[in-house]
Amino acid sequence: MTVIAIPFHLDEHLPDLELPLTPDRTIAPELPPGAPWERMAVLYEEVADAVATEVRAGRVPVVVSGDCTTSLGVVAGLQRAGRDPRVVWFDGHGDVHTPQTTASGYLGGFPLRQLVGESDRTAPDRLGLRPVPEEDVVLVDARDLDPPEADYLAHSRIRRAPVDEVGDVPGPVYLHVDVDVTDSGDLPGLLFPAPGGPALTAVTDAVRNIVAAGGVAAVGLACTYRPGSGADRLLAGLAAELSALQ
Repeated sequence: MTVIAIPFHLDEHLPDLELPLTPDRTIAPELPPGAPWERMAVLYEEVADAVATEVRAGRVPVVVSGDCTTSLGVVAGLQRAGRDPRVVWFDGHGDVHTPQTTASGYLGGFPLRQLVGESDRTAPDRLGLRPVPEEDVVLVDARDLDPPEADYLAHSRIRRAPVDEVGDVPGPVYLHVDVDVTDSGDLPGLLFPAPGGPALTAVTDAVRNIVAAGGVAAVGLACTYRPGSGADRLLAGLAAELSALQ
């Protein structure tokens, strides 16, 4: 396992991002001027190269960042290394918005829809990211959905599951964990808390089961919490399960 830190939230550098895992490498380039997706494409190009290098060397990259959009670079890197992954996506939210459906304009609500070939294509096209078939995606415990997201998911082939019913997913797997999948009562300081979710112990148990199955090719851990909240320390158990990756 190699821990790669991406201390960014979207295109904003967060040099003081508090991480639950000690990084082996940090990627923090100076981003050029431009629109956010153009800037993020530059960042994710470096992420994709780093992930591809680790996978070709037989290591499992664990990419720790401040958002979910970094997943575009991780999946692109897996594809460059010859691994077309299935996606298991833990998140309290759907992350399946498009520029046409979002009410807030928040770009962190787009990445899962981008991975399956829709939504804004700026970064995916620049990365050469091939769409992941919807039927190869499991969305775990997304409960805070805007109406357009709920409508899309009702008609898509993305499978939805609670944390204790993910089941077996054949590898290679990209395991994505936005920590806000956890009930906000268990993890303080979340940027976008989604009450009514599973306990942190339940999330940790589910991640343990997926890791133990042996098909995980890469991990994305989205640390979507405020500085000084102590969430990084509370995530020590989850971090330990990821540290078991070979």
